[in-house]
Amino acid sequence: MVKVGKKNIIRITQIRSRIGYKQKAKKTLDALGLRKLNQTVEKVDTPAIRGMIKKIDYLLKVEEN
Repeated sequence: MVKVGKKNIIRITQIRSRIGYKQKAKKTLDALGLRKLNQTVEKVDTPAIRGMIKKIDYLLKVEEN
């Protein structure tokens, strides 16, 4: 088993409802693992995750540890 250095973790919370937004925004929420309003998930901070957050930043709150 190879140990990798400490990864940066970010907390992502859905703060607005998905109702009324385009299907692409809803699928991005699903890809991030957000299914309900005020749900929080923790993800490793990668460029792919940052790109998803940037696309739907109006629906999310992001906290960095």
